[in-house]
Amino acid sequence: MLKFQKMNGAGNDFVMLDNRQNDLRLTSGQIARLCDRHRGVGADGVLLVEPAQSGANFRMRYYNADGGEAEMCGNGARCFARFAQKVANAGSQLNFETQAGIIQAEITGDLVTLQMSEPKDLKLNREVILSEGSIKPGTALTVHSLNTGVPHVVVFVDHLDKVDVANLGAELRWHEAFAPKGTNVNFARQLSSHVIAIRTYERGVEAETLACGTGVVATALIHALVTNVDGPVAVEVRGGETLKVGFRKVGDHHFTDVTLTGPADFAFSGEIDLD
Repeated sequence: MLKFQKMNGAGNDFVMLDNRQNDLRLTSGQIARLCDRHRGVGADGVLLVEPAQSGANFRMRYYNADGGEAEMCGNGARCFARFAQKVANAGSQLNFETQAGIIQAEITGDLVTLQMSEPKDLKLNREVILSEGSIKPGTALTVHSLNTGVPHVVVFVDHLDKVDVANLGAELRWHEAFAPKGTNVNFARQLSSHVIAIRTYERGVEAETLACGTGVVATALIHALVTNVDGPVAVEVRGGETLKVGFRKVGDHHFTDVTLTGPADFAFSGEIDLD
């Protein structure tokens, strides 16, 4: 029987596993079964706490609901920090290795602040033509993109509730402009100079999720550039929470000291037979 803890970060939910003994060897099929909301625990992804390899306190392994491993997950990283604190008696400050670099975390109650890796691959005002067979074939969209641990596309809209996230998100996620690995897709609306709301289609989950931490960061930073505001920026997510993104601008198109603050909540624990 596999013991697990269920957690969520602003509605983005995860199965948490303690693999500090390095004795878990899950297949992609088993991970997908864990995430299945009808036949498994149900989650957007699976997170494993493992021994560090390069001098940090821990190593974070993150797998999407389709069973594929991803470089980073912002909401998952906050949950990871609280889970590591619980199972390994870690303190209120810890760091851990991810494929996107070493992440610093500070825990205050159920809130976690992450010191994110520096974003890269910024592209502003890119025109993307929707392909034949899409919901709006031939339509030209202005998009922005940024990698905040994983790649993200941001599209600003006037009416967030009217966006067909499932179909338009899938179209952009698989668009040839972002081949071969594809991208996460965020639709955003400005509510005030320092407040935005977003909806996210997540790569690997292949659906809209209630929140996406790296998407929150990417969208907040791009908003700061296109509207010329300083941080912090508050981001309202579909799950009803508001996350905060801090940063410092350096020049016109560079950021340092990027932070993400938001909740990380325990839901329940249990055991599951994967045989």
